[in-house]
Amino acid sequence: MGKVSEENRTPLPGSSVAGPATDPQLDLWRELPIAQQPTWREHKDYQSSINELGSRPPLVFAGEVDVLRERLAAAAQGKAFLLQGGDCAETFADATADKISSRVRTILQMAVVLTYGASMPVIKMGRMAGQFAKPRSSNDETRDGVTLPAFRGDIVNGFDFTPDSRAHDPKRMVQAYNTSSATLNLIRAFTQGGFADLRSVHSWNSGFMANPAHSAYEQLAGEIDSAIRFMDACGADFEALKRTEFFASHEALLLDYERALTRTDSRTGLPYDTSGHFLWIGERTRQLDHAHVDFLSHVRNPIGVKLGPNSDPEDVLALIEKLDPNREPGRLTFITRMGAKNIREKLPNLIEKVTASGAQVLWVTDPMHGNTVTSQNGYKTRNFEDVMDEVRGFFEVHDALGTFPGGLHVEMTGDDVAECLGGADPIREEDFDSLYESLCDPRLNHRQSLEMAFLVSSALQSRSRNR
Repeated sequence: MGKVSEENRTPLPGSSVAGPATDPQLDLWRELPIAQQPTWREHKDYQSSINELGSRPPLVFAGEVDVLRERLAAAAQGKAFLLQGGDCAETFADATADKISSRVRTILQMAVVLTYGASMPVIKMGRMAGQFAKPRSSNDETRDGVTLPAFRGDIVNGFDFTPDSRAHDPKRMVQAYNTSSATLNLIRAFTQGGFADLRSVHSWNSGFMANPAHSAYEQLAGEIDSAIRFMDACGADFEALKRTEFFASHEALLLDYERALTRTDSRTGLPYDTSGHFLWIGERTRQLDHAHVDFLSHVRNPIGVKLGPNSDPEDVLALIEKLDPNREPGRLTFITRMGAKNIREKLPNLIEKVTASGAQVLWVTDPMHGNTVTSQNGYKTRNFEDVMDEVRGFFEVHDALGTFPGGLHVEMTGDDVAECLGGADPIREEDFDSLYESLCDPRLNHRQSLEMAFLVSSALQSRSRNR
């Protein structure tokens, strides 16, 4: 067979043209103020690392991104619910088959419970395969009189408090790409190869229910079990239910990485950031005239924006105009992180102003970040009851306004760590010394995550009955 030249090769539908996208608008951010970036532009390996990323295949495909946009549009209309969960910050060391499968398994378990309560599809999305960078409140960290750069996630530097480890190393972006690729391969195998079979996923919850601490959820678990048995008896197509959609998301913090992985879609000629299906802008980087908002305004991915308790309604409306000027369903998600003490007071005004503008965004609650405290023994933690109170407040506000509470965004793990206090099977401060594993923020453990799912499912079930 004769050799086909690169310029004459026709890409597969939904794939990306080789190499980074060339649209000049994608580089306007380089001239704007930018926050939370590494200092590595002068590093000897910087340009070779960027070139290496630019030559790699996309991690996700434009067609998958378009499917997610459709799913999120349904959620914004109250016809679906988003479950987004995963680590605060992924690490290279934890990208093992066991760790990845336990995270996916927990999200699938939560989704089954939520699907039953909501009586609608649940969009499953991981904070996975790219969540390697973390914004920091300070550029430096001082210990015993020694000052070094702060740990910014494995994609930038190492956690060990040494000069070599804390140096910003652009080669880590290539390692992050490789780790994300391996993670996505496993996720696709798990979710398309029978691991996600509805009957198996529900059976996993039996271990959770065996604990007397969770007896309050026996009735709901029994209803789900009866529903699945009924479907089986009726000859439901469980072959189709052995597979499920699963999307990858992360905070688009490092624009060097995101730009290098932006590709031109072969079908439309439009740019997609192929580092993940869904990307969000954090509370620290959502300034209207800064680089992050500008860059993400030019890619076709669904975009999320974190909104804290001090979010100004006029700024939020301006973000809509910048990120979703065409008012495209599924394009824009607002992820509120108000804190349990603020949610009922601060959220209504934002929702009312956005609704009055005619924009149809997806509203999602992040009940984790606004409820962080320090334990008496010095650990960063969250109280499970505070987390759940913010979730309840989120639902109450939407119920009062007649709008749709569209999703849940949580930092969680499939492991039985001890990082957040409380729960029906309670975690106590003394557990932290032996079972606290997070390098950044505290996560709900496997049992707390499922407990949250049962509690939210009950709220969704009540809501669906009252519609």
